[in-house]
Amino acid sequence: MLCAMTNSLPSVKVEMEGTTKSIKDRYAKLVEGSWFSQFCHGSNPWMARYVYGLIFLVANLLAWAVRDYGHSVLAEMRRLKECEGGKDCLGAEGVLRVSMGCFMFYFVMFLSTAGTSKLNERREFWHSGWWSAKIFMMMMLIILPFLLPAEVISLYGEVAHFGAGVFLLIQLISIISFITWLNDCCQSEKYSDRCQIHIMLLATTAYVVCIIGIILMYIWYTPEPSCLLNIFFITWTLVLLQLMTSVSLHPKINAGFLTPGLMGLYVVFLCWSAIRSEPPEEKCIRKAETAIKGDWLTIISFIVAVLAIVIATFSTGIDSKCFQFRKDEAEKDDVPYGYAFFHFVFATGAMYFAMLLIGWNTHHSMKKNN
Repeated sequence: MLCAMTNSLPSVKVEMEGTTKSIKDRYAKLVEGSWFSQFCHGSNPWMARYVYGLIFLVANLLAWAVRDYGHSVLAEMRRLKECEGGKDCLGAEGVLRVSMGCFMFYFVMFLSTAGTSKLNERREFWHSGWWSAKIFMMMMLIILPFLLPAEVISLYGEVAHFGAGVFLLIQLISIISFITWLNDCCQSEKYSDRCQIHIMLLATTAYVVCIIGIILMYIWYTPEPSCLLNIFFITWTLVLLQLMTSVSLHPKINAGFLTPGLMGLYVVFLCWSAIRSEPPEEKCIRKAETAIKGDWLTIISFIVAVLAIVIATFSTGIDSKCFQFRKDEAEKDDVPYGYAFFHFVFATGAMYFAMLLIGWNTHHSMKKNN
């Protein structure tokens, strides 16, 4: 029996070496060559990021198209007319249906990749490959919500408020981490002399845009002294900008003007997005001079918001270590990023872009370019 075990050891060793060699060869082929050859070669977690980001972007554009042009295409579907607000609410409900399909896709991916830690696991192949099956699954999950009654969609809309809030929290932590990394990189000995002028120009531009944005919000969204809530949020945005600057310039911190300037841009954008999402019947929103101005502002804000969502979701999913309390040493066969957390951020991001497109109000009608 001992002889049999001794004879089997070389075969086990050869098998382990063969498995290790196959993994190394596989990823060596994936790293080398063009992005197309990498994608066609099979499972590649780095290329998978771009595909998931592209799917998420397409879902955003589809939701926008359904909101603005869905009524002319889907007018024959009676189920889509049951929401509050009549025919104009079709666009808002259509956004929720697309968002629900996108959420279900990424939530399924979240559940199916939870706990993946090694490159040679089957769940890693599922995350980084099987694109035909996953694209088909995504299409079916996008269609499925259009067959559900309006009550289910309304319930999802209420849940999406919470999911969007979770995404904003994750996005905030990710942006703080990115800005801190950028500031530390620019102030390092290697780049300090080279980036000094760029930091000064970028920080100055950020502060100028912040101040202009706050002034415009006072002009546009506080036409009357009775608009106390808008005045409160805009004023607190200004206070936060001053507070972040004071903390950043403290001798024990000494982080400079770049970090509070960039964070100020993000805070001003959040305040502007929140106030601008008030129902159109509110008296504290100054009507635009012309419809054209409202149109291009809506288009620009949508493009900026979509880019912010995609970039924040992409970077946060990769940088999941920011949310880990226990730091383990990385091994060669570890996955390059947390797959489950990556998909979770996309799932909550799907809820966020739904709230963004319907103005955080699931009960009022949404018209084209509202």
